[in-house]
Amino acid sequence: MCRNPLHCIVPPYILDQLAKSDDPEVRNLAVDTIAKSAAARATRRALATMPAMAAIPSPAGNKDRLVYDAEHRGFGSLPGKLVRRENDGPTGDAAADEAFDGAGITYDFYKKVFNRNSLDDRGMTLISSVHLGTNLNNAFWTGEQMAYGDGDGQLFVRFTRSLDVVGHELTHGVVTHTSNLEYQDESGALNEHFADVFGALVKQWHLGQAVDQADWTIGADLMAPGSGARCLRIFTAEKAYENHPKLGTDPQPKHLSDKFTGIEDNRGVHINSGIPNHAFYLVAMRLGGNGWGTAGQIWYETMRSLPKTSDFNKMVQKSVEVANSAGTRARKVVAQAWKDVGF
Repeated sequence: MCRNPLHCIVPPYILDQLAKSDDPEVRNLAVDTIAKSAAARATRRALATMPAMAAIPSPAGNKDRLVYDAEHRGFGSLPGKLVRRENDGPTGDAAADEAFDGAGITYDFYKKVFNRNSLDDRGMTLISSVHLGTNLNNAFWTGEQMAYGDGDGQLFVRFTRSLDVVGHELTHGVVTHTSNLEYQDESGALNEHFADVFGALVKQWHLGQAVDQADWTIGADLMAPGSGARCLRIFTAEKAYENHPKLGTDPQPKHLSDKFTGIEDNRGVHINSGIPNHAFYLVAMRLGGNGWGTAGQIWYETMRSLPKTSDFNKMVQKSVEVANSAGTRARKVVAQAWKDVGF
């Protein structure tokens, strides 16, 4: 169910909601997605303790992509049949080519914006598998590769279609090779937060969007026509969806006073990420320009320097400290944004 420690883009509170649906097809697909998630947890847990061993080096130490077709089988079949490698032309399979392109754009983003050489900063090969399962409603970072479902066509389309989702999931790999934030409670919410921030910035960078041009959503391109949902998550003060007949209402808080304190979702890793997400949005909008500029640089350096057990207060302290090196205005903007979300 995407509990600790497998990283997936559709959070457990959505899968749980879908599993209660009156529509048997929706319910069955949700249950299948939950079951498929369980198959990869042991691998992901082990790889998180030894990330360097999970990083397959590229032959030349730079951008290297491999895309496989899982042929609608489960996690046990990964990676599947190799269908495209670096320097190959398009396959004609939209999912395979989107996975290839999305991985390349994400690599280029980290290289050109932060001078980072792949997820591990040592040229790690970016491996993707498409067509995982049948109509599977999720995408996963397993600790060593990406795996994408095709969606059910009712709520979600193929998961490779959303560049911010590709960037989000691959950023979990960057987090693992930097702060390696523990995937529970507030440190886990920060893990999800950084993945959302840099997933959104990958898309904004690729499109050349300034902060006031961006939609500040995650997963908008996943939503099937007629699904009635705008996106999975949103950085603004709005709800991503509300009173949706199948999804319910977006539970993400945007202020510390509304923090989720239950045990579900690994104590709210996907839910409470909404608080720092909104803080970053406020910082980016107030600084203006491009989100991957001053705001993105502050967040990247913060991500790299946090201890793995960091809580929200540590995030506030470190980001303000990093912002200070960008100037008085940046420090004031960051401090005020955190104050505005309850710190």
